[in-house]
Parts: sequence; structure tokens; C-alpha cells
Amino acid sequence: MTTHIERSFRGISERLTARYLTNLGGEQVADDTVEGDNWTATFASETVAIGPSLTLTEITIVFEGETETLEPLVDEFAQKAMRAGG
Repeated sequence: MTTHIERSFRGISERLTARYLTNLGGEQVADDTVEGDNWTATFASETVAIGPSLTLTEITIVFEGETETLEPLVDEFAQKAMRAGG
């Protein structure tokens, strides 16, 4: 069964997002898309305000693929993203 998981991460760039996803076995096929065996991740960024004077980049990623493939992939990505900044 195909599953969609959407997650947001703060404090990392699109460049790092693509690098982490390729390190997890994917290949960047477009500026905002990385594909792996049985999965695809599409991402976009926006600047979000944190309090009155601080802003951060927030990356939103939509992972698509088989449930048994996505769950460990999303967990591994989240671990990398947390170490990077958010």
C-alpha cells in the first residue's frame, strides 16, 4: 500500500535536505525531489517567524512510498535533521 507522510523540520536548508535524502539511498531527480527504491520525497522551504525578531527556515517534506519502506526512512531522516538544527 502506498503511504504519504508529511513532516516539517526547522533549521535545515534545502541543500542539506537533498544531501541527507541522497545519503539515505536516494537520487536527486529535480531541485525539490529525491527518489529512492520504492520511495519519493518532495520538499519545499519557507521562512517562519520565531518570536518577534527571529526567523528560521522550515522544510516540509512529503514522503511517498510503501509503509514498510517509509517508516524507517522518515525516522532516519529525522535523526539527521535533528542533529543539523531542528
